[in-house]
Amino acid sequence: MSEKEEHAPGVEVAVVTGLSGAGRSTAAKCLEDLGWFVVDNLPPELIHTMVELGAKAQGAVTKVAVVMDVRSRAFTEDLAAIIKELDSSEYKPRVLFLEATDDVLVRRFEQVRRGHPLQGDGRLIDGIKTERDLLGPLRETADLVLDTSTLSVHQLRAKIEDAFGTESSTNTRVTVLSFGYKYGIPMDADLVMDCRFLPNPFWIPELKDLTGKDSDVRNYVLTQEGAEEFLDRYHELLRLIGAGYRREGKRYLTLAIGCTGGKHRSVCISEELSRRLADEDRMAVKVVHRDLGRE
Repeated sequence: MSEKEEHAPGVEVAVVTGLSGAGRSTAAKCLEDLGWFVVDNLPPELIHTMVELGAKAQGAVTKVAVVMDVRSRAFTEDLAAIIKELDSSEYKPRVLFLEATDDVLVRRFEQVRRGHPLQGDGRLIDGIKTERDLLGPLRETADLVLDTSTLSVHQLRAKIEDAFGTESSTNTRVTVLSFGYKYGIPMDADLVMDCRFLPNPFWIPELKDLTGKDSDVRNYVLTQEGAEEFLDRYHELLRLIGAGYRREGKRYLTLAIGCTGGKHRSVCISEELSRRLADEDRMAVKVVHRDLGRE
């Protein structure tokens, strides 16, 4: 066991700060998607208490991220002291500092038609300069400084995922959902596929009372003309879609596979498709049979 593992108090800590308009909200949402417990604008004096509560949660909270900005009083002095206190407690927080050029920040504020929190009675650029000067010392001590001036939302998410994500947290979480058209199409489906082009085992007396999870039904459905070709081509399509979703920062994908009653064909195809997807890198797959048992 390494020295870091031996003394680690059981919770990771990140502090997200930086210039207003530089992307703190996007960073917070990204960290939440990566499994971090995110607290926005907590008073600096309460940060250490929050981290210790997380450490005592018996594994329920393992990653705590605190998003801080200049709305907090005595921001820089208090936050610097808290970071030093956490360091001495061996929590070793990582500080992410977000910034952008003045012209980009001005344009972003004008787009949302909001004033700068430090602008007061002055111009927008005055507030940006005051904040940049105020946060200068904190920027110098940050573990990671990201200039978001030329980054899209997706590019910023990718950089944060690289810095704070784990392999499992950046996987595409795929739910393969079987359903029966007679009960309606699932409202939360991203993609809907109809497998009613395959012969219905319902009309085979010895298969009627079985389900798509039974081997006899499985053998019947998967040996039908077009079944194997459909699975091969749809699997290949999902590889392409999954990679694109990851690039766009989308981490959840619900695939709905439908047949008439949601008992035979859709169940069988969903089970086989999920088995194939489970072998893919960066995909975490689960199967849900919505209508199985309703008949």
